[in-house]
Amino acid sequence: MEQVLTLVVRVEKNARPAQTDALETAARAVLAILSDERSYGEGEWASAVGAWQDDRIRKIVKRARGAEWRRTEALPGITVTGTGTGNDEAGAPAEVRVFPPTPVDDVPGPLANLQVSGTDFEDSADLPPLQPGTPVLWVNPALEMSSGKAMAQCGHAAQLAWWDLSEGARKEWQATDFALSVRTATPAQWTHLLQTDLPVVQDAGFTEVEPGSRTVIADHPRLTG
Repeated sequence: MEQVLTLVVRVEKNARPAQTDALETAARAVLAILSDERSYGEGEWASAVGAWQDDRIRKIVKRARGAEWRRTEALPGITVTGTGTGNDEAGAPAEVRVFPPTPVDDVPGPLANLQVSGTDFEDSADLPPLQPGTPVLWVNPALEMSSGKAMAQCGHAAQLAWWDLSEGARKEWQATDFALSVRTATPAQWTHLLQTDLPVVQDAGFTEVEPGSRTVIADHPRLTG
């Protein structure tokens, strides 16, 4: 049976996350659950995570606020807080909670009842310069995706990067609390990236984009542990 990894982004009425912060936080949340000791070996989530990784790494992003968010916090999972990238001084950092994979038809009620729509965010401040040595997830500039869709795609890209790294490089990245950046590539950058052997997400095309669309490329050349 197909498994799905659910991510929930907190969207309070007067505190919406910035677009880039939401994308980066979603990617870090996926890495957080992949690296969590409960997700491998004899861990309580290991069987579910293993079954999910052996199949299509399906992810879905939903939103919650108020009592909805508090109900998600009562379920087993991990909450990751963003850095505020792309937000002005008054903005709140993104919060994303990730949950162990479940069968598509057996998502816990508090998650199944949440809405997918309403996750369209914007950056209200200039993005900082990219830092040398920090992995970058480059988004395809030719595609139009909702924030929720883009969050899932960035999660895919982070996961492909994780699989692509040595054990030493994984530990190096984990020690930085999975520092990463998300940026939309220029057309010229995207063309160049497609010519490399970096991990690239190719979407199944069930929602928003055409089947086979290449959505995000994970650039992690500095992680060489």
